[in-house]
Amino acid sequence: TQAMLWHAGATTVLPPGYLCCGYPQTSSGFEDKGEKITTENRVLFHRVANTLNYLDIKTVVVSCGTCMDQLVKYRFEDIFPGCRLLDIHEYLLEKGVKLDGISGTRYMYHEPCHTPMKQYKGIDVANKLMGAPVALNDRCCGESGTFAVARPDIATQVRFRKQEELQRGANRLRAESGESAPVKVLTSCPSCLQGLTRYNDDVGSEADYIVVEMARNLLGENWLEQYVQQARNGGIERILL
Repeated sequence: TQAMLWHAGATTVLPPGYLCCGYPQTSSGFEDKGEKITTENRVLFHRVANTLNYLDIKTVVVSCGTCMDQLVKYRFEDIFPGCRLLDIHEYLLEKGVKLDGISGTRYMYHEPCHTPMKQYKGIDVANKLMGAPVALNDRCCGESGTFAVARPDIATQVRFRKQEELQRGANRLRAESGESAPVKVLTSCPSCLQGLTRYNDDVGSEADYIVVEMARNLLGENWLEQYVQQARNGGIERILL
């Protein structure tokens, strides 16, 4: 996400340290803890707004639908006047950053149960960003945050059903493009990505983020190392709050 924001020419502000949004605590029944985290984070973002008042911050970018659901409660529009909350993929689409199509590889798109895309349908965004046909693959991946850990008995059944859907979709794409055509499953959720990687061997596919696939094709295979090097070489300004 940071590498593609850099590529798009956006000035990006990162909050200090690692911040959990508070959703895991809230969804697990610890509402008081989740509310405490939310309040503390909102105070911190107010400090960011005051310290960086010379910046006109108009967009808070996320790359996780579950975080999106929690961050809606932060009321960023009160912290950064006129601000909106937006998924990285919809942001890139808005800025006109997209691929011109990729030869050889065929793609499927897995829509997360907690989709971060609120402006457009996820499958439409995936098709426009990739610049090539991307087939929608239905059904929950079975990961669902803590679902696979809390209730593996149910999650396993969900997993079997998703595998059937993935296999059917992969077979269809290979029938159109040849049996040797690589098939990738794209998504926009970190938890789903973790769940989808469990199918790689059985389906013969590879799972990844849309934004990571874009970075790989636009910036090269070593996109991460190159971005870190560029950012370190005069691209970072550290602010004391």
